[in-house]
Order: sequence, then C-alpha cells, then structure tokens
Amino acid sequence: MFGSDKNRPARPSGAAMETLIGPQVVIRGDVHFKGGLYVEGTIHGAVVADDDAQAVLTLAGQGLIEGEVRAPVVVVSGQLKGDVHAGERIELASDARIEGNIYYKVIEMAAGAMVTGRMIHGEQPPKQLAGPKPVAKAS
Repeated sequence: MFGSDKNRPARPSGAAMETLIGPQVVIRGDVHFKGGLYVEGTIHGAVVADDDAQAVLTLAGQGLIEGEVRAPVVVVSGQLKGDVHAGERIELASDARIEGNIYYKVIEMAAGAMVTGRMIHGEQPPKQLAGPKPVAKAS
C-alpha cells in the first residue's frame, strides 16, 4: 500500500505506527512525536519523542534524517546523519547508514549496517549543550 515491503524494517512487537511521513515528503524543521513515527521521506531537523516511554521511530530504507534523534526505540534501515539517543533500544538493519554517535542501552545490528561514529553504551549526555564552566575564585 505505501511502497515496497522489502525496504520496510520489521516493526517492534506491540508498536503501532500512528504517523507516516511518506517518500515524497521533505520536512525542514524539528519533529516532535508520541507513539509511532514511520519515516519514508526526508527530515532536515531533530526528531524527538515527547516523553513517551512507548515511542518508536522507524526510518525506512529510502528515508533520510539529518539531525539529532531522541526516542526510546529507534529502528533504522535508511540513512541518518546526526547523533542517536535510543533510551531503550536501537535496531540497525543491514542497509542502515549512520553518521554520528549512538547512545544506547541495547543494540541489534545486522551484518552490513554501517556506523561512522562512536557507539556508547549506557551513557546519556546532557540534554543541553554545556556552556563554559564558571571559574571558582579562591578567597
């Protein structure tokens, strides 16, 4: 119905996909979502799950995200350029291409998946960029 099933990654069990970004869609700006988000198109901006423990982001084989990703569960078959913060689990299909660091608790990676960056287990960096630290003055 929405394209070829061969580029469509398996959906995690129990996950409903409420939102579909189709293959012809290009979004310039940040995307905030709850529940399931399935991306076949292109997003130039951050993709963030809004405090939803059940949120699942699925990036299809023809999909592209250029920006930071934050979600409990992330499933990648397409191309992602930016850091990924998977609060619970990340799944990389054989055709996944990630340029950025991956922060995760559990990772499943198929042979052929490519990551250009660091894979960091269990660590979560601060949600905001740290500015310069205040200098303590001796008295």
